[in-house]
Amino acid sequence: MSKKILLAGESWMSYTTHVKGFDSFYTSVYETGEKWLKAALEEAGYEVDFLPNHIAPEKFPFTMEELKEYDCVILSDIGANTILLPVPTFTKSIKMPNRCNLIRDYVLDGGGLVMVGGYLTFSGVDAKGKWHDTAVQEVLPVEVLTVDDRMEHCEGVLPVTVANHEAIEGIPTQWPNVLGYNKTIAKPEAEVAVTVEGDPFIAFGKYGSGRSAVFTSDCAPHWAPPEFCNWEYYNKLWQGIVNWVINK
Repeated sequence: MSKKILLAGESWMSYTTHVKGFDSFYTSVYETGEKWLKAALEEAGYEVDFLPNHIAPEKFPFTMEELKEYDCVILSDIGANTILLPVPTFTKSIKMPNRCNLIRDYVLDGGGLVMVGGYLTFSGVDAKGKWHDTAVQEVLPVEVLTVDDRMEHCEGVLPVTVANHEAIEGIPTQWPNVLGYNKTIAKPEAEVAVTVEGDPFIAFGKYGSGRSAVFTSDCAPHWAPPEFCNWEYYNKLWQGIVNWVINK
């Protein structure tokens, strides 16, 4: 039986105003950035359920039974508010389960968790990611900042392998450039395998019976430019991270 992964986030909608002299009009677009990561994991035989941001408030699991259908949860460019504010709570003040607490308990009970960087994971743009004040912080190998943590590097920066780790076995030490990442602080128990500008880039931790990992840059543009997404070791990298997290 194939292992199942829940990938939440990696979608956005854009609404543009076009002004042409006296007249103006509007266009809108819906886009997703999951295809590279999803393809990498499916290549390894994983079954990936993709839950876009606009669906996550309603469809992200509310019970441990539902969450345990998955061997690993990946949070990628999805803010804590999307998980903390179910529609019934926000619109009707109805009490609902705290799914950040649920994610923590899921890891402690043997589940796997990966947080991938972006403008709404970790702290994110204007600190709106807000993962620091949630129970998820308890099962991450890094400390999330309470300020805007984006480190923008339009010139490109290179990750640096600093430790041998089974999750990145076979990945060369010559990395392609990334264009930014979320700045975090490694916890004492963290196994930091790769850094960027001296900050954690890939780190691992064990919590209760489960495991977690962080990848503090993006899995897709813009922080992960084409040279990273099309890197010949891209698939192997993500497969190794998830294999370790689920203790495969």
